[in-house]
Amino acid sequence: MEPVSADMHEPDGFASRVPARTLRAMNSEAETADDVLMLAWTGGDTAAFENLYARHRLPLYRFVLRHVREPALADEIFQDVWQRVITARAGWKPDAPFRTWLFRIAHNRLGDHWRAMKYRPAAPDDAEARAANVPDPDTPERTLSEFEQRRRLQRAIEALPPEQREVIALRLEQELSLEEIGAITGAGRETVKSRLRYAMEKLRSGLSSE
Repeated sequence: MEPVSADMHEPDGFASRVPARTLRAMNSEAETADDVLMLAWTGGDTAAFENLYARHRLPLYRFVLRHVREPALADEIFQDVWQRVITARAGWKPDAPFRTWLFRIAHNRLGDHWRAMKYRPAAPDDAEARAANVPDPDTPERTLSEFEQRRRLQRAIEALPPEQREVIALRLEQELSLEEIGAITGAGRETVKSRLRYAMEKLRSGLSSE
């Protein structure tokens, strides 16, 4: 499995341009396809695993990088998560969507990392923020404006408590439901909902104060 480059990204604002109903339909179809591929893989079809990996590698890498903020460390954890997926694939059940199962493994692996390190790194400096938030080329004025907005949002997210930052990443970036986030983090639906609400309030407050 090749490491994922930190500068790989999808077109900005894609999700905002697709109707919510369409996104739900796309997610539902993807989950169905994931289940079919997973069953094929557990039956020995290696091409099915390659398809699953190609589909989920970038969202997973972004999720990991959001938490550790060091590309080299993110690569290490990313590879370890997939190794755990390979080792544990026989334990996957069709009633558990592959994406939820995958991010649950990532959540547990990150937990192992923090328990071993007993610290969380400081928020990235400007150079790291720029590397993670390079805007598409356009007019200089618009480029600067978009970069500043992204940097402000990045800083506001980094300032959130770990549990709230994880919920924000899963909800806004991965577009998971509250139930899916609960299955990944091991928290109840109301707890997830509360963390998300507090996180959004802090983001609004932090962005409005700048």
